[in-house]
Formats: sequence, structure tokens, C-alpha cells
Amino acid sequence: MKIHFVHSNNQKSKSAFKKMVKIYGQVAAYEADCIVVLSGDGMVLRAFHENYRLGIPVYGANRGQIGFLTNPYSVDNLIERIEKAVTLKIHPLNVIIENRAGETFETIAINEVYLLRQTHQTAKIRIKVDGIERMKESVCDGIIAATATGSSAYNYSANGLIIPPGTKLIALTPISPFRPRAWRGALLESDSVLEFEIIDPQKRPVCAVADYVEFRDVTKIKVSENKNVTLTLLFDQDNLFKEKILQEQFAG
Repeated sequence: MKIHFVHSNNQKSKSAFKKMVKIYGQVAAYEADCIVVLSGDGMVLRAFHENYRLGIPVYGANRGQIGFLTNPYSVDNLIERIEKAVTLKIHPLNVIIENRAGETFETIAINEVYLLRQTHQTAKIRIKVDGIERMKESVCDGIIAATATGSSAYNYSANGLIIPPGTKLIALTPISPFRPRAWRGALLESDSVLEFEIIDPQKRPVCAVADYVEFRDVTKIKVSENKNVTLTLLFDQDNLFKEKILQEQFAG
């Protein structure tokens, strides 16, 4: 098996990279059968962003801090663990963003897309679902649109619901909502098309973040499931993602 190893800048990640490459070798990503990320969840997302067009599965070995998307790190039996791993198939979100300068950008999001105010002024955001206006004006610090994979991350910290893996839903969660104060978000079918329009973007500037990719001074954001892209994440048989999600929901 040909492996492309990825590491982050922390020392334990660099050390693991040296050990793994010495034992298993290293090839370019486009030549690999699997990408092994020796870091945390953030680097797993980055590996997908940078290589998703190759269609290569990603196996995370935790040498970072957060480990929802990774497996326990071990130097031993890596090939065997990859071959026996349970796959989690993911369709990322496709994100189209317009800014105040009239520029348009397009990217993907595996975990979430979130809008966040840039200044002391609260954001005012209009929400459409499948072309129908569902909220004329949400006054808040921001809004999160999270996939099932990412629903236990920022979305959960903002009091959004965790979605079981494989469930075809998107969690829409406000961040510190002021008006309507009682709105706590919505669960939408994953094939829904979401459109966000920033109201008064000059006075109330907003940024948009797709996983870790940030865009400033946005005016319009369109979010939809990208069914043309399938990402494959690998988990050890005794480290299943669905079990991690269950444990998180019942954690004290």
C-alpha cells in the first residue's frame, strides 16, 4: 500500500511523521492509495480540502488535540488497520460566496459553513430555503450550517443539535440570536439549497468561513450538498465515529 503522510507543526506530529515515513515510506498524494493524517481534526479537514479531487480515502491518527475524525495513534500494523477500517462516506457542502467588491468564490465544507459578524455590530441575515424566504431578518452574531459530520463541533457548542452520522440532514443554528430571540435553528434535508443575504453589509460586515477557509465582507452565500464529490474517512473497528457521537450526546 502506498501512503501519503501529512503532519502539522506541533512536535508530536512531526516526530510521528519521521517514524512513519521511515517504516512505511512516503509517496506524493496523487500516487497514494491512502492519505494518513498525523494530527487532529483540523488537519484532516485540510487534507480533504487539498486532495478531495483525487478521491483518496483519509485515515487520521491523532497527534493533535481533538480526535473526532481520527483514530488512536500507533506505529504498529498501520497497513492492516487501514485495510480493515470501516468507511464513512461524506458528501461535502458546496459553498458559493459573493463579497462587497463583487467577487465570487467557490469552495467546499466538510464540517460546516458559518457566518460571523466582523465588528461590534450584530449581523442581520435573511434566510431562504429552496428559493423561499423563511426568515426575513435574523439579528444575531452569526449562523451555522453544519453537516452531520460537523454537527458535534462548532454547531454543538452553539447549542445546535448533533446529527447522527449518515443522516441526510443539515443543522441550521443561530449564534447568540437577538431577534427572533426564541429561534433556536432548524433541521433541514441535506438536499436543501440555503441562501443567506447580508442586510446592510457596509454597516454590519460579516465574514463567512467554510471549515477553516475565511472570506471577509460577504454579501451573499449559497450552500448546497455537493453530490458529485464523495469523501471517504476511515475508522478503526473499535473506534467508530457513530459511537463517538453517541458518547458526546450523553457526556456530562
